Amino acid sequence: MSEERRDPALPGRLLLTERDALMPLLRSAPEELFAFRTACPGWTVREVVAHCAAALVRIVEGRLEEGVFSPGSNAADVAERACWPLRRVLDELERGLSEAGPVIALHEDGLLDTVAFGEWVHAGDVRDAWGAAGAYAVAGEASELVLLSVASRKRGTPLVHAVLDDGNHTMALGNKIDGRPPARLVADVPTLIRLYSGRPLVGTQYELEGADERELVIYR
Repeated sequence: MSEERRDPALPGRLLLTERDALMPLLRSAPEELFAFRTACPGWTVREVVAHCAAALVRIVEGRLEEGVFSPGSNAADVAERACWPLRRVLDELERGLSEAGPVIALHEDGLLDTVAFGEWVHAGDVRDAWGAAGAYAVAGEASELVLLSVASRKRGTPLVHAVLDDGNHTMALGNKIDGRPPARLVADVPTLIRLYSGRPLVGTQYELEGADERELVIYR
């Protein structure tokens, strides 16, 4: 059962990987697809992209005042970009994906790592809205799972021993709570991502003992 330590360069590597995979998809898509609804209540694909761009550029420019990334702050960032041409929104997103990693690495508390993980989840939201297969599937070095492990501890979720992909991978997430035994989760990786990011679970299969779904969500 592994417990991952923070690698400060990992968020940046994930953002660059996502940039190279996502930006060609976004730039080649017809503009009408950006009006599709996503798993984020009330937000279209365009609004999710605008949120992602704004969050990353805030990090790049050091605009991290109190209350940033709250629901109200996020909504204001999206509203500010509502009148922008789509190309400008995409350009801002590409800049953020390219430049935010080194800044995140400097924050030794690791709290901004959850932003990098969230950007990857939102890319999954876009793919999911467009009906792409494997929207929340991980690849390569599974950077997403490492960041999820770190984020689950930073966000105070309870300790869960996860058995993934028919037992081929196990990992520990969250924090030990005195007097409470670890919870146990059996799931595939996309379902694990959906559970911890608060995405819809319709059509998934998993077993969760010793914890409630709501306790696992890292974005509230």
